[in-house]
Formats: sequence, C-alpha cells, structure tokens
Amino acid sequence: MDGLIDQKSKVFSNSFNAHSLQERVLKRTSVYDSSVENQRFSQTNYQKPILITCGLPYANGRAHIGHLRTYIPADIFVRSLKKQGLNPLFVCGSDAHGTPIALNAKSLNIHPSELVQKYHNHFDDIFKQMGIDFNIFGSTADPINHAHTKKIINQLMENNLLYKKVIEIAYCKECVKFLPDRYVFGTCPHCGKSARGDECDAGCNKHLEPGELENPTCSICRGTATYKEQEHYFFKLSEFKEFLIEYLEKLGGTLNARNYALGWTKNKLMDWCITRNLDWGIPFMDREDLVIYVWVDAPIGYISFTEKWAKENGKNWEDYWKDDSNITHFIGGDIIYHHCIFLPAMLEGAGYSKASNVVASGMMKIEGNMFSKSRGFVVWIDEDYLKHGFHPDLLRYYLSSYTSHTKELNFSWKVFQEKINSELVSIFGNFLYRVLLFTHKNFGKIPKGTICDGVMGKIQSIVSSVEDSMNNYEFKKAIDTAMSLSAYGNAYFQSNEPWKLIKENKDACGSVIMNCIQIAKALIILFEPILPSKMKEAWAQIGMQGSVHDAVYSDVIVSVESEVLLPKPIILFEKIDDEKIKEMINISNMRIKDAIAKAKKQEIKIDENKKELEFMDIKDEIAIEDFLKLDIRIGKIIEAVPIKKSKKLLQLKVDIGEEEGARQIVAGIKETHNPEDIIGKNVTIIANLKPVKLCGVESRGMVLAGSDSEGGAILLVPENDVECGTQIG
Repeated sequence: MDGLIDQKSKVFSNSFNAHSLQERVLKRTSVYDSSVENQRFSQTNYQKPILITCGLPYANGRAHIGHLRTYIPADIFVRSLKKQGLNPLFVCGSDAHGTPIALNAKSLNIHPSELVQKYHNHFDDIFKQMGIDFNIFGSTADPINHAHTKKIINQLMENNLLYKKVIEIAYCKECVKFLPDRYVFGTCPHCGKSARGDECDAGCNKHLEPGELENPTCSICRGTATYKEQEHYFFKLSEFKEFLIEYLEKLGGTLNARNYALGWTKNKLMDWCITRNLDWGIPFMDREDLVIYVWVDAPIGYISFTEKWAKENGKNWEDYWKDDSNITHFIGGDIIYHHCIFLPAMLEGAGYSKASNVVASGMMKIEGNMFSKSRGFVVWIDEDYLKHGFHPDLLRYYLSSYTSHTKELNFSWKVFQEKINSELVSIFGNFLYRVLLFTHKNFGKIPKGTICDGVMGKIQSIVSSVEDSMNNYEFKKAIDTAMSLSAYGNAYFQSNEPWKLIKENKDACGSVIMNCIQIAKALIILFEPILPSKMKEAWAQIGMQGSVHDAVYSDVIVSVESEVLLPKPIILFEKIDDEKIKEMINISNMRIKDAIAKAKKQEIKIDENKKELEFMDIKDEIAIEDFLKLDIRIGKIIEAVPIKKSKKLLQLKVDIGEEEGARQIVAGIKETHNPEDIIGKNVTIIANLKPVKLCGVESRGMVLAGSDSEGGAILLVPENDVECGTQIG
C-alpha cells in the first residue's frame, strides 16, 4: 500500500531517524556564514537565558501599521524559539518620557502622566488583539525604571564616565526658556534638510547633539531662537570606540544594523549629552533644572521590565543582564545607532550584559508612498483594520511574508487581498478544508493507516528549512517554505484521488487520508508562530489534544493517532471580496484628501522624484506697514569662508554701503556655492534682523535665496549691477 501511495503522489522515499530532529534542536551550535545576509541566531547552550526585546512604542499617539513592522516578526521569532524547545523571555513597554509627550500634553491641557497612561493602555490592548504575546509590557514611567536608571547613572559617575560641560542650547526669549529636542526645529548641519532638535528626521536621520541645529526656531511660539550657554552632562562615548568596533564586528542579527553602526563608529565618535531641560522625565542627580535624556532611560526600560517580571515570578533579573545570556533587540531601522552604539557603550560602562543580536527592520510605505501621518499615508490598526472585521492573523501573515525583514515593505490593500486570497485561502486553507471535509464525510475520524517514509521525509525536510530560516531572521523565506508543504499536500491529495480510492479500497484511502492529516498537523505547527489564533482553531479541527502553542517542531514527526473523532470542519480563511477592498481604498483616499484640505493655507508641490505630496507653508497675510518694516538692501559679497562645524553654512562679509567695514552674515549656501565663486556677487539681504549665533558664529542679517527642484539654494540677485546699500521696497 505504501508503494501505491508513493507511486501515485510521486513522493520521494526517505528514511530518517525519528529522534534526529529533536536532537538537532537541543544540540545547536553557533553558526555564522558571512555569505548570507544575516548572522544566525545562535544558542551554544540551550539552557542559557534568552531575552528578546522590542523597541518601545512611544506613548504619544495611536498604533499604526508601521509599528507592527517590528513587533509581529519579533513575536513570530519568539514563538519559533519556543517551538525549538527553548524558553525565551519577551519584554517590551511604553516609552513615557521626552519632549513630544510634554508638548502634546501641554496642547491638550493635561498632565503628561495622563497622556502616557492612555496610550500605554492603547498599545497594550492592540498588541494583545494582534496576538503579540509579551511576558511583560511595562512603562518607563514606572518607579522601578526611575530607580534603575538612576542606579546606572550613579555607576557611570563612579566610573568617571560622566562629566559636566557648558554648551550652547537653543533659547527662546519670548517663552523665556531653553529649548530641548522637539521644542526646537531648524536645519540639519549635515544635510541641510528640516530637522528637529535631536534628530534629522526628514533627511539623513543622524542624531543631533544640543547646539548642532542650525537656524533654530521655537516650536511653541514659532519665534527665532538664539543659542545661550548652559551646563549639561556628557557621557564619554568617545572612550568606547575600540570596544564598540570589536563588539560590533561580533554582533549577530541583521547586517543592516551591524554595518550601519560600524560605519558610524569608525568615524569620529563624539561624547553624548545625556541631560535635557524638561519638567517631564527622570531627574538627573540632584539637579532640579535637568532630566535624563529619554534615549538613556528608554532602553534601560528593557532592564527594569526584566527586573519587574523577575520579582513577580520568583526569578533573578541579573541572570539576563549581569551574567552570560543571549539578548536580541528587535528594532526599527531608524534607531540603530541608539541600540548599537549608545546602549552597548553605556551598559559596558556600568557593567551590564550587552545584546548578542540586533535585528533591524526595513522602512514602511503605504500604497507606494512614504509613510506619513500628516499627509494621510497611514493605516491605523484599530480604525482601519480591526474595526472593519479583518482578522489579526491576516495582517501578521502579510507583514511577515511580503518581503525580507530588512527590505522596504509596502502596504497595499489590493496586494493584501491578492496575498490572502491566493495563498492562505487557495493553497493553505484549501488543503486543510478539503482533506478534513472528505475525512468527516467518509470516516468521521482519523482512519487507520501508515505514514509513508516519503511524506515524513518531506515534512522533516521542510521543518528543518523553516527552523533555519527563522533563526536567520528570514521570515519570508520561512513562510514561503512552510507554504510549499501546503502545495505538496494539495498535490498529494489530488494525485491519490481519494474520492475514487474510497470506492475501490477504503483501507488504502484511509492511509492516504492519514498521511494528509499528518501533513496538516505539520503545517499547523509550522504556521502557529505566524497565525497563532487561526492555528488554534485548526489544531482542534484535526482532533489534537493540548495547546498548539505548546507543540514543538519535533512533534511534526510524531504520527497522528487513528480513531480520533473529528468535528465537522469550518473554513479557516474566507476570501476578501473586491467591494471590501474598494471600501478600504476609498477610506485611504478620503484621508489623503482630508490632509490636503486641512492644509488649505498651504501650497501643494508635486515632487516628481518621490511621487508624493509635499507641503510648503504660505504665510499669513500682512499689511503694507509690516512689509515696510523690513530693511531689504542690495549688498556685495567681499569675503566667503566655510564654517568648519557645518556642512551647509558659509561665513560671509557683505558690503551694504552705509557701514564702515562689511556686515557679517551666515548663509546656508555652502552645499551649492563655492566660496571663491561668489566673491564680488551682488545679493539681496535683510539688514535689520536681530543678530543670532549659528554654529557659534554671529550673523547680522539674512541673504535671500530660493530653492530649485532638488532643494539647492538659488540666490536672489538684481537684474543689473547696482550700488551697494540700494534699498528695495
């Protein structure tokens, strides 16, 4: 009978040791092949503590689909480790401090703690609905995190790794306050794009230290800020360069994280300012005017969450953070330097364990457009997905199988529909339903039979490949491989024609069906990390006892038992119809139109390179009297030198006619104009602006310029050569 089954289904015969898979799970060794993209997750001792963390969601707004780019793959990875017989601890929590929360709470006229609690609860609920199963979901506002952060700061101080220094901080005279981080915006000194106080979020994504931002502007009153001296505290990051290079060269995870951090570290490594002027945060030492920078206390949250979990479960947090352990960070690609440079240096300085692996995801697009909440290119998990009746597992499948984890991921409602219908419905769901429906109608239970070597060998081969792909963070490859077992099962069922065999030889037909259910069992175990809720339903449909979440990969080679009664099957995956997708696309389109409508005082410019909308503010109307307050003149550049600290700024000396000597003006034209080429050029300037300091250089005026399609500066010059000091207007 085995020969009949093998011949009709063309299944290869393969003898195997029933214990080999389980032995391989337990006796894993560290493997790194430099020819592959990622460094394999290694566990040289399967009893070694394993900790998986996820970058903390910021408790300042609702969860959107971009968040899940990190959390779903991390949850899949954790579930896969459990299926290998391992016992990882999975921790995360909400990031509760920083200027955006303080600003948002101020605008809502509520205390920051109220805002934080609202969105902490929101994320906790969304993660649970999406099947993301953390051991603990904490908050950096928890007293335990305050205490642990202060403990690490004290240790760094004792180790002579912190020092105080007087630096220039953006200051708003109108608001009478220093402006940390997102209380100030301006121009990135590295790429010239618009940037916020601590990061060039619209351009090169580089971290910015206090005082680096050019053309600082107050986020509160929109007034021009100046730089003013204040004492702050710095971490001696520069002393960790050799340590970081050695650490990063051995770091596991995805190569995009390791290589980015290595490139940054091998350049000049600057010391890191770890204090800010805020009322909301963890106070720094005994200073009433300073709090600890959010990017210090947020990652320390990983430790404090572990500590809190350990206290609640009778464990020792030091097993994970003080002794030899295996720590893996799952993060977005925009926070690599925080996790691969700042955090390991800080932990090394304080005597803590560092991550063994850092897994960084690619960026997210919505319908081919760069993700942007303000422009309407966003999918909210609650409003746009769950409330419309879409099952959480479908989104888990799409986000983890659409592309490689490190590549850019595009969410499209149409592609979402096509993937679900053509893969989960037509291949996987079709195999499960047709087998179970046939079994229920003709046997009512799992029939007697023998699992043939060909089927079991195929299952074992697939499981081995899936496990290896999971450990290489190649989630798409793992899912595609698992899906191939569905295609194999469909081919097996079709080629053996059980609808004919049941009439000719019921025992032979029973054996075919038993083999199909063995394939189904393997598929359910393989897909549980990706589709945990749906596979729980499927597990019951094949009559299995216990929880599918507790089943391990080695269980796939345990033969299903005959004579187990089976319930009438239900269809696990329903097709998504065209009308529903049209509805979702219309919702997306309306959101984009609403974003444009809300910008009714804005001019819309189409960037042909990005194929998306960019908005440029149109100023409020003014009276002629306001315009006449501006002293606009023609001047001549007589000297131009680069400002060394800036990629964009030139220090100019401009003859404006009525003054002895030339006027010193700082202009952001360094990237598009060579200093020697503009000497002697007539330019248009505003001569009566209040003096400001840019990168430590005083500027007494503004050179007027526009920008071309690529953002390059275009100087506004007179049509003919005119006398210096000629007024305009």
